[in-house]
Amino acid sequence: MTVVVAYVPAKGGRASLDLAAMLARSGDHEPVAVVTVVPRHWATPSMAKVDAEFAAWAHAEGDKALATAGAYLGAKWPDVEASFHRVEGRSVSSALAAAAHEFPADLLVLGSSSDGRVGQVIVGSTAEPLLHSSEVPVAIAPRGYRAQTSSTIGRLTCSYSGTDDDADLVTATARLSARMGCPLRIATFGVRGRTMYPPEVGLHAEDLVLEQWKSQVRDEQQRCTEGLAGIGLTHDTTTTAIATGSRWDEAMDDLEWEPGEVLVVGSSRVGRLARVFLGSSAIKIVRYSPVPVVVVPAVVAAEIADDAVTQAADPVGRAGLR
Repeated sequence: MTVVVAYVPAKGGRASLDLAAMLARSGDHEPVAVVTVVPRHWATPSMAKVDAEFAAWAHAEGDKALATAGAYLGAKWPDVEASFHRVEGRSVSSALAAAAHEFPADLLVLGSSSDGRVGQVIVGSTAEPLLHSSEVPVAIAPRGYRAQTSSTIGRLTCSYSGTDDDADLVTATARLSARMGCPLRIATFGVRGRTMYPPEVGLHAEDLVLEQWKSQVRDEQQRCTEGLAGIGLTHDTTTTAIATGSRWDEAMDDLEWEPGEVLVVGSSRVGRLARVFLGSSAIKIVRYSPVPVVVVPAVVAAEIADDAVTQAADPVGRAGLR
C-alpha cells in the first residue's frame, strides 16, 4: 500500500502527516509520499518577468513546505519511509487526484479545514471535491489531530447501514483489520426525528419503531458477522454496536471511541461506481466523526471483498492472509 498525503503548512498539515504515518506503520510498514501543491504557471510565455518570478516563488514555497514536512516526520516518525514531491495544478484537489494516480496511491490522506471545532473532521474546499470524485480511498484527519509516536491503528470501525449495499465494505474493512492486526467493530448509526405520531396513536409509538429498527439491525449485524466467519475474517475481538440520537452529532457521540481508532465509510452506489460518491447520510457521518475517517469507493470495496472470498476458498491463500 502506498500512502499519499497532502501537506499544507498553513492548514494544519501536521494532522495529515500524523494520520498518514500511523496508517503507514500499522501492519506492514508502507511507504509514504508527501505531496505539496504549488500553482501552475501560465503555459504561454509573458513579456513581463512577473510570471517567472511568481513561478520561482511558488516553487521555493513548495520546497520550504516539503522541508518542514521532512523535518517533522524525521523527528517524530523516523521509522516511516517517506518521499517528498512538489506538484503543480490549477486547483489543489485536481492536482492531488492526479498525484494519487501517478504514484499510484492506495490511499490519499488529507487534513481538515481550519474553519471549525478542534477534534472534529471538517470537510474543506480541498476535501469536498475529492470526496465526490476520488478513485482511491480518502482518509481525513480531524482538525488538530495528533498521534503518539508509538501509535498504530487501535481499532477499525465500519459504518454499516444494515443493508446488502454495505456487505462489500464490511468484508473489505474486516480484511484490512486482519492485515493490520487490529480489532474490528461493525457500527450502525441511526437518527431519530421529532415525534411524528398524533396523541391518539401514542406518544411512545416512535420509541417502538426505534426498538423494532434496532432489533432488525442486530439481526443484520449477526448475519454479517456470520458471513465474515465463513471466510475466516472474524475473531474474538470483533464487536458490533448501534448508535442513535436525535441528531447526527448525538448519534456519533453515543459510541465510545478508542485511541488510534479509524472510522471506515463506504461511498454510495448511486454515484459513479469507480469513484467516491457520498450519500446524504454518509457525508453527515464523516462531518461529525471525532476520529479519522477513511472513505472507500464502492468498486474498491468490491475488489477487496472478492479477493477475500477467493482467498478463503484457497487454503493456501487463506493461510497466507495477513
